[in-house]
Amino acid sequence: MDYKIIDIPKITDPRGNLAVLEKDTIPYKIQRVYYLYDVPSDSHRGGHAHKECMELLIAVSGSFTVELDNGKEKQTVRLNKPNKGLLIPTMIWRELSDFSSGAMCLVLASHEFEEVDYIRDKEVFYSKSS
Repeated sequence: MDYKIIDIPKITDPRGNLAVLEKDTIPYKIQRVYYLYDVPSDSHRGGHAHKECMELLIAVSGSFTVELDNGKEKQTVRLNKPNKGLLIPTMIWRELSDFSSGAMCLVLASHEFEEVDYIRDKEVFYSKSS
């Protein structure tokens, strides 16, 4: 599967760490930034794929699980470090779950929101990914 874990450069200091996203850390220009927070532990987010938009997901606080499906194989990734990001390319179905208390998921997207870019029906996704 084409997803990738990105090491986010960090500067370690006795006063605390600083993570930096600049230059070529991610392979696209960021067009949209949003974050999920106060997600109940039994809730699911995502449940879609993108036709053109790529996204980098970062657990800036706490942890959560991301289930990925490219139509042929499935992978599960647990995000729990703010200096690691999950790069999700196009045409990958994603579902987020198992949010810890205080978890925050930061998303850096390659495109602005456009509803036509979303595939929200899993059967339609499977028909397009085969």
